[in-house]
Amino acid sequence: MFKPTSSLNARLRLTTKQVNGGYYKGNRTGNVGYFGKKKGTYFIDWRKVRTYVVPEGLDTFKLTPFVTKRMEPTRTQYTKPIMIGEREVEVPRGMNGKDYLDEWYTYNQPESDALERVRRGEVVAGEEGGVVSEEQAEQSTPEQNTEPATGKDKNKRWKHSNKRQRSTSKQEP
Repeated sequence: MFKPTSSLNARLRLTTKQVNGGYYKGNRTGNVGYFGKKKGTYFIDWRKVRTYVVPEGLDTFKLTPFVTKRMEPTRTQYTKPIMIGEREVEVPRGMNGKDYLDEWYTYNQPESDALERVRRGEVVAGEEGGVVSEEQAEQSTPEQNTEPATGKDKNKRWKHSNKRQRSTSKQEP
């Protein structure tokens, strides 16, 4: 990192890396209390607490935010039955892995069906990640089924073919 001269030092802005404990300094209002003598005690000084002074007439103001006060809680679609006495009651529960997979299936049915066919063995996974039926796999030639050459083998083949082309081109004229 470069160091400026002392005259330029005053003009350079601080970066986040140069400030101990972070760059954000807030509006410098300080803390709202103090730590007590016992470990883990903090006392709030209510004179320092930031408060919002409500303007006069705000309660009769006609404009309101786009939130209603009369809305019922949204019911969850994830519930589980429990027995209370002799009655069975549906209670809300969190989303679990099965719910996630069911939702994924509803939005990705073609992909899910193709994966299921591969899992059952009806279809063989293709060379390039595509899906190929067993009949198509049997019809392919042995040359198509060989694995591609590695980098070293490919370079050797290219060099040898290049030598052959040069030797044949010298004999032609």
